[in-house]
Amino acid sequence: MPKNSKAVKRELDDDVRESVKDLLSNEDTCDDSFKKSSLIVGGGSDAEDDAARPAWNSKLQYILAQVGYSVGLGNVWRFPYLCQKNGGGAYLVPYLILLIVIGIPLFFLELSVGQRIRRGSIGVWNYISPRLGGIGFASCVVCFFVALYYNVIIGWSLFYFSQSFQQPLPWHECPLVKNKTTMFVVPECEKSSATTYYWYREALNISDSISESGGLNWRMTICLLAAWSMVCLAMIKGIQSSGKVMYFSSLFPYVVLICFLVRVLLLKGSVDGIRHMFTPKLEIMLEAKVWREAATQVFFALGLGFGGVIAFSSYNKRDNNCHFDAVLVSFINFFTSVLATLVVFAVLGFKANIMNAKCVALNTKKIVALLGNEVSHDLIPHHINFSATVSAEDYQQMTEILRGVTEKDYRRLGLDSCSIEEELNKAVQGTGLAFIAFTEAMTHFPASPFWSVMFFLMLVNLGMGSMFGTIEGIITPLVDTFKVRKEFLTVGVCLLAFFIGLLFVQRSGNYWVAMFDDYSATLPLLIVVILENVAVAWIYGTDKFFEDLKDMLGFTPFRFYYYMWKYVTPLLLILLLGSSVIQLGMTPPSYSAWLEDMASEKSLKYPPWGLAVCISLVVMAIMPVPVVFFLRYFNIIDENAGVVSTISYKKGCIIKESVRPEEDDDASLIHAKSPGSEAPSPMPGNSIYRKQSGGVPDAAPNGRYGIGYLMADMPDMPESDL
Repeated sequence: MPKNSKAVKRELDDDVRESVKDLLSNEDTCDDSFKKSSLIVGGGSDAEDDAARPAWNSKLQYILAQVGYSVGLGNVWRFPYLCQKNGGGAYLVPYLILLIVIGIPLFFLELSVGQRIRRGSIGVWNYISPRLGGIGFASCVVCFFVALYYNVIIGWSLFYFSQSFQQPLPWHECPLVKNKTTMFVVPECEKSSATTYYWYREALNISDSISESGGLNWRMTICLLAAWSMVCLAMIKGIQSSGKVMYFSSLFPYVVLICFLVRVLLLKGSVDGIRHMFTPKLEIMLEAKVWREAATQVFFALGLGFGGVIAFSSYNKRDNNCHFDAVLVSFINFFTSVLATLVVFAVLGFKANIMNAKCVALNTKKIVALLGNEVSHDLIPHHINFSATVSAEDYQQMTEILRGVTEKDYRRLGLDSCSIEEELNKAVQGTGLAFIAFTEAMTHFPASPFWSVMFFLMLVNLGMGSMFGTIEGIITPLVDTFKVRKEFLTVGVCLLAFFIGLLFVQRSGNYWVAMFDDYSATLPLLIVVILENVAVAWIYGTDKFFEDLKDMLGFTPFRFYYYMWKYVTPLLLILLLGSSVIQLGMTPPSYSAWLEDMASEKSLKYPPWGLAVCISLVVMAIMPVPVVFFLRYFNIIDENAGVVSTISYKKGCIIKESVRPEEDDDASLIHAKSPGSEAPSPMPGNSIYRKQSGGVPDAAPNGRYGIGYLMADMPDMPESDL
């Protein structure tokens, strides 16, 4: 034994005894730079991952990421439709109530577990309840299904964006076809409208049914490839790359919405649309269907159950005030929906006035043709001049007189009512709102190409923000669980999704998008969130969870959350799941097909194989939950497998390496080596090291990254209770 071995060992014993004493007494004897260092006890690989886990550059970047994820296309084309359909301004009341009762508590719950455990959805639910570990896998499957068709919508937006740099816009009017003698309007366009024709025929080149694939639409295939390339490049470095993109993708849509609102308010008829929106229909608010649809919208607006919320929050510091984040992001989401609804109704009000003026002009010509035959000159008010433009008010006055005089024969005259209210009551949602109604309104804007470019660029950014969270909900859990390189996994997922996504860029692709939208997420996500709530509130324990939150946040959350998590929210979610199942049972699966000959939509039932696909989507999404449960219940997989064993202290000391011992010294045990051997310690599971909360770690003597000593099991050193 070398002569200095006893001195080295004595110094080591003193250092270890002092540092453990400091930790257990919770005394702050360290420098300020180490006040947030943590003691991590567990397996080597988990500890290394936690030390190397990336973090947000700033709180603003994190908030923008959560806002970008939760605020998506649904805020622009789903919320306004529900508001219009369910009582106008009165719909905001049940939505706000359910946001407070269901949305914020569940959003807070997901933020908390992600931040506390610092893992993706798979690791989080393995930790809380190993038998319910399938929840995380189910979230990943649902995220993948949603990403498949959601990026197709971004591809559609990219196509329209690329076509907007033209004056006039290509969907401004119906195309003309020339034969040998004459030119005529394309019949399909003449029977519908220019924007409808452009969407179904020029953009999608849609087939008549889901059974007719029709081959690939090469233009949409290129747009889909561009969309997946953008997602891959933004996500390849994880939050380090996507976080920087968030500054633009999250803020730009607000700039566009505000610019649209200011511009549209200067146009005729916009106030009619906003008045229509805020005119409450209180009797509708009492219907159960309104509350069910409001609950569903709250649920999907915040991105609950996908795993993206958990993934983003897992990169936070453990003492971050996630309660404030939950409330802030939820209300930003709500006010964004209201802002988007204002813009949509203002644009639809402007469009309704344009369409009403065309209707009045067309029917005025009919009245002029009928004068002297079926309509007497005496029935026309004297102040109306047919040589000038007839106003909507004058037309209404004429039709009321004619209806009163010729009660039985009025219908035979073939005159339309031409009402702005009727135009505004035509409920439009989804792609019909974005790619038909909105595009038609923008053709009447001054400098329409500019507004078209801005609108579709906004849609791309809204979609990208949601896609980043969705892909993070797939990548983060898989990286945490299977320890693969994030770059390789990101590229692999994007390539796989692109090739499967070719299904959605066939001529029948729009029908597949509708199928996945209806069946791949709704029921599975409801089941996932119910199980998440039950796992935390009833299996892990609400009291225990509250203690964890107090330790993490530094204060006890409001008692309101205790009762929400334990009783109210699970009950409401079960009722929502039951009503959704009943609704699906009462309405057989069908889709809206575009028939070229009729130039109109028609509801068709899915073929038998289509029904099988619908059922398979639901089953595949939820299957991981029972599979993992039974595998662990019957001990086929050890219940402790994958559980993160991490103990964190807010305060701690760093043991500095002062002596570099020789390889044949007894102190070589410190470096996890046996004297005269290069083999690692036989007990890596008991390794203890300290991690500094900032800065670049030094290379530990055994080649791993850490700060301080990696201590093996020493015969003359008592084993720590930690």
